[in-house]
Amino acid sequence: MSRIFFFSLLLIAGCTKQNRNPSVPPTPPVQNFSVLSVNLNGQQVTGTAYNIPVTATFKIKFSAPVNRSSVNTILFNSNGVAVPYSIGYENGDSTILLQLTTLLPITKYSLTISSSVLSKQNTSLQSAVNINLVTALAPTDKFPRISDDELLTLVQKQTFKYFWDFAHPVSGLARERNSSGDVVTSGGSGLGIMAIITGIERKFITRAEGLQRMQKIVGFLGNKAQKFHGAYPHWLNGATGAVVPFSTNDDGADLVETSFLIQGLITARQFFNGSVQAEELLRNDINTIWKGVEWNWFRKQGENVLYWHWSPTKEWVMNHPIKGWNEALITYVLAASSPDFAIPKIVYDAGWAQNGAIENGASYYGITLPLGPPLGGPLFFAHYSFLGINPTSLKDAYADYFVQNKAHARINYNYCIANPKGWYGYSDSCWGLTASDDHNGYSAHEPNNDLGVISPTAALSSFPYTPAESMKALHFFYYTLGDKIWKEYGFTDAFNLSIPWFANSFLAIDQGPIIVMIENHRTGLLWNLFMSAPEVKSGLRNLGFQSPHL
Repeated sequence: MSRIFFFSLLLIAGCTKQNRNPSVPPTPPVQNFSVLSVNLNGQQVTGTAYNIPVTATFKIKFSAPVNRSSVNTILFNSNGVAVPYSIGYENGDSTILLQLTTLLPITKYSLTISSSVLSKQNTSLQSAVNINLVTALAPTDKFPRISDDELLTLVQKQTFKYFWDFAHPVSGLARERNSSGDVVTSGGSGLGIMAIITGIERKFITRAEGLQRMQKIVGFLGNKAQKFHGAYPHWLNGATGAVVPFSTNDDGADLVETSFLIQGLITARQFFNGSVQAEELLRNDINTIWKGVEWNWFRKQGENVLYWHWSPTKEWVMNHPIKGWNEALITYVLAASSPDFAIPKIVYDAGWAQNGAIENGASYYGITLPLGPPLGGPLFFAHYSFLGINPTSLKDAYADYFVQNKAHARINYNYCIANPKGWYGYSDSCWGLTASDDHNGYSAHEPNNDLGVISPTAALSSFPYTPAESMKALHFFYYTLGDKIWKEYGFTDAFNLSIPWFANSFLAIDQGPIIVMIENHRTGLLWNLFMSAPEVKSGLRNLGFQSPHL
């Protein structure tokens, strides 16, 4: 073999070997494997997305192809329960499609793309991604349409059941809430008494049935319930009548809650005006309770202001003067109306009205607010005292009270429409901020304490002031949200569509104004009864009020 031929064979062998094992450097692993974007139904999303249809498609774009065996660590759930989805791939496995077709309306879901998702080269995802979504309300009506008049009656009748069917069996008084067992509420029971009167007038029950229940209530209040200088505690044991402390130092008289109770009792006295002996005895028993409240004693040694609490063990330690503007105008009116323990006008002017400091006068959303805190405060200010006091053309040195309450309700309504905090769901159909339960417990919701919580009692108890706006809210609560909040005793206490969260609770102090203020809007029944009481007329005049009802 020639040396040239041998050299040629070596060259061929060398080239062949090089072709079989090319010296190409290995492909480096993927660096910073990450999610580039998450699209939901064609729109990029981060954080929380609202108003999502019940059929949804996620398109998740990664910076490199994914390892299909690792995508089972992508989780979609609701309240910790996994929701099934179908999966597809695009762009060489660098895009994942998640298809969901079994979502429920107005429900919160979460998508978690965990860091356990791997690239095809087994690089871990640089950081996890979490997306929340809240599905849209189902647009269909939850109940058949009925006339607005029929709807108002239905709401009153269902709400009435809280005070009739759920009343404490021994005392007949209203339980504080639907989970409070033997704990009854003095103020809420005053509202419940007015609900019973409405129930008789609306023929939900007979007059005889209502009278029998009132005899039980008044007998218990007069003979078993603890009281202090004639005033009742906030909470009582509905079986024994013993005080149930509202807080550590609040274990005695609550003058404001007592005034809500007396408001109801006076209204009942005016209603049960028949000549039969049973009604006459009821009136006498109510008078004994009403006349026994030592209103002027709560001036605390003669100060020109009333005090909210007194404890038999700690006396005035709560140190809470009753001064406006809040829910307690009724306290001063009754204190000035008392036959035996009346306060002079100076206590009203210097204490409640703070010599004019009660006035506001600022404009919010183009609406002038005569009294109270900025933006009005919680809406129960416009309700509790005015279950019996008729604010129509009621005036004194400080305000026209119908103008005040209408302005308060309209400011609350316009605030919810403006929705400066961007809560999901607020609208001209979904409005109303007041004290109620919420997802964190309980709070006095109002524009300066807006937690995204709507309380049906706020708009519905404002019917006398905002009839069109309240009716629109009622339609939304009943027809649109009815499967969530319409239950055995009417509307549940509150909801938050941003979470979403729906209360299961009912509170006497929130259910009562609904039935009573709707009736005042429709017929003025409770207003006419309470304002017909001679002592109330005298008390209002003594404080300097003017009204066609006086």
